[in-house]
Amino acid sequence: MTIAVDFDGTIVEHRYPEIGRELPFATQTLKMLIEEGHKLILWSVREGKLLDEAVAFCRERGVEFYAVNKDFPEEEIDKNRHFSRKLKADLWIDDRNVGGLPDWGTIYEMIHHKKTYEQILLEELGVRKEKPKKKWWQFG
Repeated sequence: MTIAVDFDGTIVEHRYPEIGRELPFATQTLKMLIEEGHKLILWSVREGKLLDEAVAFCRERGVEFYAVNKDFPEEEIDKNRHFSRKLKADLWIDDRNVGGLPDWGTIYEMIHHKKTYEQILLEELGVRKEKPKKKWWQFG
């Protein structure tokens, strides 16, 4: 799976343009996802020196991204024209999610076990959600 990951507010606390403190278990979780074969793309508003600092911060902690602010490492960005920064990712991890950013343990569980946030929350509350009964006209 290709996963786009934001930096400020997601991997580290918001301190832009400085680098904030790492959020608990952020880089450990990212390393586990890489080990499981996921392609991680760092997707950040940072550019130039500030982006280099973010990449170095992650690299020092053992997180090597598949690509940074682009879909694949070899992608060339023509500086003479505008381009779309919209990535082709299967999943986005970003603190600007509706509902905010779950903790990194929950994020890992959602990806590793292919669960929705709702499923995890219901499990934590001990609520069993029954499957809807099939209607008489549904086959299979």
